[in-house]
Amino acid sequence: MSSFDSKAVFLDRDGTLIEDKGYICDFTQVTVFPFSVAAVRLLNDNNFKVIVITNQSAVARGICSEQQVQELHRSLTIFFSEKGVVIDDFYYCPYHEEGVIEKFRKKHECRKPAPGMILQAAADHGIDLERSFFIGDNECDILAGANAGCRPVLVLTGKGEQVRGELEQKKIEPYLIAPDLLSAVQKIAN
Repeated sequence: MSSFDSKAVFLDRDGTLIEDKGYICDFTQVTVFPFSVAAVRLLNDNNFKVIVITNQSAVARGICSEQQVQELHRSLTIFFSEKGVVIDDFYYCPYHEEGVIEKFRKKHECRKPAPGMILQAAADHGIDLERSFFIGDNECDILAGANAGCRPVLVLTGKGEQVRGELEQKKIEPYLIAPDLLSAVQKIAN
């Protein structure tokens, strides 16, 4: 058995797992999509690791602190665990070239569409990327998944409907297009 024997579904956060409300810094601002718990449960039941991969330029922009992002992710982990489902980990990229916080004002390999966060998660969790998927609502999600060697899945929640047309124009084809996270997971799990 190799050290990279797990399969995973990497999830974008805003617009995929939770409603996209712009920059959010606190769990009280979060609205979890009504289908997200069932989707994560189905992934758990089918032995997929569930890892959230999210760009959080709000940190570089001085809108949220890293501590606030980490606390929000802890609160999401608790929210899902109280429903009997497991999100294995959260990875976020606080960097952005136009940031106002000097420490975070730079181009960085963790920022989607670069695959840095996915590659780090694969190393940390022993994930076989060829057996894994990346589900998101944005072009950067589809490209990050493809750049990491995963099968990218576009959901039509969040920005997905608009992005679908943009991807068609650019001749970028996701592995799968689904109305929402649960629909995507149902297709992946079968």
